[in-house]
Formats: sequence, structure tokens, C-alpha cells
Amino acid sequence: MDISKIPITPGALTAREIRMLVKRDDPLILEVGANCGQTTIELLKSMPDAIIHAFEPDPRAIAKFRHSLGASSKVRLHEHAIGAINGTVTFHQSSGGENMPDYHQGWDQSGSIRKPRTHLEVWPWVKFEKQIEVAIRTLDTWADQHQIANVDFIWADVQGAESDLIDGATKLLSSARYLYTEYSNDLWYEGQITLAELARKLTGFELIRRYEMDALFKNTLHSNE
Repeated sequence: MDISKIPITPGALTAREIRMLVKRDDPLILEVGANCGQTTIELLKSMPDAIIHAFEPDPRAIAKFRHSLGASSKVRLHEHAIGAINGTVTFHQSSGGENMPDYHQGWDQSGSIRKPRTHLEVWPWVKFEKQIEVAIRTLDTWADQHQIANVDFIWADVQGAESDLIDGATKLLSSARYLYTEYSNDLWYEGQITLAELARKLTGFELIRRYEMDALFKNTLHSNE
């Protein structure tokens, strides 16, 4: 696949477009890197009957998520990272934005299990001054534990750990209809792979839409109906 020949679509994929893709009112969605639930809320607005499993390891974002979503019966929050191993891992918390507008202050949206690299130069106002230990699971282990066999849509924002997610989800990905993930062709985080490498790694998936920093893949071995 020649990634360079796929035009970049402006903007980003919307929750409404996800509803059109899955063609279901009650899809099963995995949201990996849910932060404070901002995307979760948009998904529920477009698909009120969706079942969403959200994953978030940062305690600060978890507290905000619980405040925003409350006790929703449609959302299950899993307080751990997703990657290629089971156990614990060092998580690099993001912060900063003290001299930025209110939205950026106390920035907690760039934390990663991968150590930041060019991210420090591209967004110098984002700091990574604290590391904490968090629980981590592979998606395959989690799916086996929760008896999840099929997934309609995976929404992933794992800040440079895309290859870790894939390596730990070989079985589950084979039954997932769509994967939407952030990517970078720059080395924002140590060990981050490019979009072309992502496409090669996702056996059985086809890149069907490319955004400036996100990519939508479709499982070609799935009926997608």
C-alpha cells in the first residue's frame, strides 16, 4: 500500500460518521485512551445504545471521566493502560499549559507509556515532569477475561504506543470491524512507528481514510455488516 497516494481528509472522524460506518444503534466500542471522557460523550450522543469500554490509566483523567460520565450503564471504565504486556509499566504524565488559555492548563492529554521525544520540541509547553507506575493489560487478555469476542469499533489515542496496542491484540483485532487511531510520521515518542509501518502491521486491515494525525482502518476479513 502506497500511503503517500491516499489524500489527507480535513478534520477528524466524527461520532456521527462512526454510526454510519457501523450501521448499528448498539455497537460495541473500545475507546483506548479515553482521557476525561470528551470523546465518550460524543459517541453516546450519536449512539445512545452503544456499549463503550473505555480505558484510561492517568488518575487525574480518571477523576474527570467519572465526574463527566457519572454512573452510566452504557460505559465501563477500565483504569489501566493497554499495551503489549500484562503487569505494570511506567507512565509519563503530561502537564503544562500554565501560561496558555484555560483549556490547556494542567494538560493531561499527552501522557504515554512511551517516553516523549520530539513531542517536547513540537509542543514545548507540554511538560513531562512526572512518571508513575500504572497497571497495563493487553487487549487480548482483557477480552478473554470479559468474554468479548467481537468488536464493532476501536477508537485509539495511545500517544505513540500504537505498536504496543497492536502487538497485544492480535486475536481481538481479527474480530474488530474498524480501527481508528492517532499516528505520527515523526518520532513524537520513543519507538513510535509511522503510518506505513502501522498499515503493514495491521494484517487483514485496509487504510480507508487518512487524516493529518489520524487514520481509519477497515477489517477486510470481516463482513462489516
